[in-house]
Amino acid sequence: MHEIFLDELKKLNTQFMEMGVQVNDLIDQGTRSFVDHDKKMAQEMIEEDKVVAKEAIKIEKKALDLMALQQPVATDFRVVISILKATTDLERIGENANSIAVETVRVKGNPRISEVEKIISGMTHQVRTMLIQVLTAYVQDDENTARSMLNGHEDVYQDYRKARQMIIDGVEQDPNVAVASASYFVIIRLLERISDHIVNLASWVIYKSSGELFELISADKKKTQVKKRTKTTKAKATTKKNSKTKKE
Repeated sequence: MHEIFLDELKKLNTQFMEMGVQVNDLIDQGTRSFVDHDKKMAQEMIEEDKVVAKEAIKIEKKALDLMALQQPVATDFRVVISILKATTDLERIGENANSIAVETVRVKGNPRISEVEKIISGMTHQVRTMLIQVLTAYVQDDENTARSMLNGHEDVYQDYRKARQMIIDGVEQDPNVAVASASYFVIIRLLERISDHIVNLASWVIYKSSGELFELISADKKKTQVKKRTKTTKAKATTKKNSKTKKE
């Protein structure tokens, strides 16, 4: 009976990894369609936006069936639970990638800021590398690599902040880039969210390997990041207001 379970679990792991690779490709396609102004590629992604969701449902159903019918022991049960949870994060990443494609269609034909798009390409490369690393860590039960995802997440966040400032400066210098800038704000936020989900995936790698259940990014740290962003935005607004008052 246990051999049957292990065989089905192996198939489930394979499905999960294939979904991970598929989602990684979607990130590439979404941002590439935007940077390359490829509306056709974006449209194809949008039309197929339910593919990842359907794959997630298949994996979740198989995982639940395994738990219900095979009654796994504690260690095996942990593996199935980690797949269930990690699949949800993969699905969210896929949704974010498709949202980037939507922005490609929306902004097509409007003036752009090339420096911002270079950062977007860099953020895309970073999150795709992180996703491949965390999927490999999943297969190899590599806790160290999983924990290192925090470093990658911080790099993505720093790029997010840099891009945000570039967008604000770009609109001030040339109001014609306003439409593209609205999409830039959406895309860099989506890429940062993808990074968040990858960190969540890393948490499930650690749980699968050791049984340790915790958030790599604590709720307090997330609140701190939000406060920093809010504080920075308010400071900029105050500086701008004071500058305007002096001119008057």
